[in-house]
Amino acid sequence: MKNAYTHMDECATEAARVARGVDVPPPVTAPTVCEGWDLRELINHWVLHTGHGLECRARRTPVPDELTGRDFVADADWAERYAAQIERAVAAWSDPAAWEGEIDTGNGSSPAADTAAMLVMETALHGWDVARATGQEFRLSGPAAAFLLETVEGYAALYRRYEGFAGEARAPEAASDFERALALSGRDPRWSGTV
Repeated sequence: MKNAYTHMDECATEAARVARGVDVPPPVTAPTVCEGWDLRELINHWVLHTGHGLECRARRTPVPDELTGRDFVADADWAERYAAQIERAVAAWSDPAAWEGEIDTGNGSSPAADTAAMLVMETALHGWDVARATGQEFRLSGPAAAFLLETVEGYAALYRRYEGFAGEARAPEAASDFERALALSGRDPRWSGTV
């Protein structure tokens, strides 16, 4: 739990930094590396799942229905709200009990530690997506990048089966763990669709 929680906290802090770096209002129709999603759709997905969903999973509560279709980006202070929400979410995971037992994921149940790892993965990967679409970088320490790569390796086949990941992209020569995780998740680590 301790290492995974440290990586969760690091990814959340970086996600909040990237959110604050997005222009207000953001160029919502800007392209992203996520096929079929413009920047507004990507940010709304990211905020919902890695902010609210992250907290709800720790507390074993469903994500409120009113949040699932909400346009978070419509709020001028969406980035500050997201930063506060993801901080609350990480705090919910600081309770060792959050890491015990199973969590209902909506598609069955999963061990809490596995659910947490998938949410860290979502935070980092979509954080990188938002960062790249807005001319920023998403930075991870070596240990966090190694954790991310291990998680992506463990879930790539499952995510691909449900079209959560595209086919594996080509990683650059001498790729870092983070670049390898991006490529394995179907993202071109060199993608730069800046606006």
